[in-house]
Amino acid sequence: MTPLVRKARKRAGYAYRWITAKSRATRDNWVTRTLSAEQIVALQHLTHQHRFLSLQNPRTFNEKIQYRRLYEKNPRFSELSDKVRVKDHVKTTIGAQFVIPTLWSGKTLPPVAARSWPIPFVIKANHGCELNYFVRREAHKDWTMIEETCEPWLGRRHPKTAYEHWYNKIEPQLLIEPLLGDAEGSLIDYKFFVFGGRAEFVQVDTDRAFYHKRVFYDRHWTRQPFSVRYPLEPREIEKPRHFAEMLDAAEELAREFSFVRVDLYDLDSGPKFGELTFAPGRGWERFHPVAYDRVFGDLWR
Repeated sequence: MTPLVRKARKRAGYAYRWITAKSRATRDNWVTRTLSAEQIVALQHLTHQHRFLSLQNPRTFNEKIQYRRLYEKNPRFSELSDKVRVKDHVKTTIGAQFVIPTLWSGKTLPPVAARSWPIPFVIKANHGCELNYFVRREAHKDWTMIEETCEPWLGRRHPKTAYEHWYNKIEPQLLIEPLLGDAEGSLIDYKFFVFGGRAEFVQVDTDRAFYHKRVFYDRHWTRQPFSVRYPLEPREIEKPRHFAEMLDAAEELAREFSFVRVDLYDLDSGPKFGELTFAPGRGWERFHPVAYDRVFGDLWR
């Protein structure tokens, strides 16, 4: 990091902490009145990536995510980011066998007497990230707590400064699905990074409920020498038994986009679809070593 970047990052960090210390509404209103969208995103990029942002000639993966956040207005992003609506797309594209069954969906939870879903299950918001409530065992089925936690999600919108406009165009609902894997949440996530219809890397997330770790493999299941955000998973992860089928499914779902991340799970009965993500981590997650940010960027054409 050059002295100029170090100094600018320090100042950006002060500004960013001051901005985020305010309430969300106050912060967003003040920031969007004072700074342009490009300035806000450049400030975010410098703070998180420790590098200046080039929107005129984006070259790294995270720069291209910033460009997408600001300028790409594809209506398909909203349709396919909706955890309820995307299921129809998955059914018609790769088959109903990939779809996690829906136990219930709607804007208001049904009467308690009708909430007879088999445990374990998960309650999700269809329009956001990390809005999940896990009912892993009978003791977790506290409906007062569940209502107080989940129903406010329906009024939650992505902040203006997130610049992920597609999420705010989704009509909010709650979605209930069976919890895959065991009740302890040990199921591994496989996230396929697909560029121009070709899956190049797979992000493997382990132990998300306890000590989240991460490792990357390429499409030939060769372990990669870099990490992103979370500690590196030290264990060698066995290739999923349905890997070839998962690879084909990811590429088919991503075919129409220059880049999208396709999340899948591998069960004994076959793979299941998780979600499509168009701006992973908002472009804030750093590669270590940083050179791999450019490796991913070169694949995104």
